[in-house]
Amino acid sequence: MRILLVEDEPDAARMLAKGLREQTYAVDIASDGEAGEYRASVNEYDLIILDLMLPRKNGFAVCREIRAAGSCVPILMLTARDAVQDRIAGLDTGADDYLTKPFEFHELLARMRALLRRGQALRSEIIEIADLVVDTRKRIVKRNNRPIEMTAKEYALIEYFARRAGEVIGRADISEHVWDESFDPFSNVIEVYVQRLRRKLDAGHALKLIRTRRGEGYVLTAGSEEAGE
Repeated sequence: MRILLVEDEPDAARMLAKGLREQTYAVDIASDGEAGEYRASVNEYDLIILDLMLPRKNGFAVCREIRAAGSCVPILMLTARDAVQDRIAGLDTGADDYLTKPFEFHELLARMRALLRRGQALRSEIIEIADLVVDTRKRIVKRNNRPIEMTAKEYALIEYFARRAGEVIGRADISEHVWDESFDPFSNVIEVYVQRLRRKLDAGHALKLIRTRRGEGYVLTAGSEEAGE
């Protein structure tokens, strides 16, 4: 899942982004309100973490503009100001939740999970494709009831495949949803990670779940159609 973090304090942004990436999220950072608003308008995000006190345009104005553009992306507003009127103003401009600094990182994660569940129309937390099970809440992957150890990025990729099971997914979609905007789309990193997943998920199984569609992308499916390679 791809997150936009709009935070002007470099140390805070760096620490938050590091923690979120360790939790399998792809994170783009904007250091002022105008940059955050622009990124939200040109990229597709699953959630926006928006600081209130920003240079060039504050969080209230950014949130208002995002909603005026018709976006329903979940927005979690962060602020050092704990006044009731500030919280009301944030929610009235379109924020979905409000967290006061300083906060515990695990509380931030819990609020993000709640917003993502709400924003994704309560999609199932357990995804099953044949004998593959992806538990998106616990971030656990099993095949034939056997737990499979995954790195953060491997898990992010298989969750994205599982949520779009049966669809052919191109490189552009994969890079946009699993990696952040610093990703080089011309590298072979996606192919490397797909091969890792195949070794972990398909090795030793007659039914191969990850298929290649030459010139199109990849598909996670339990169908009987032969893989493209």
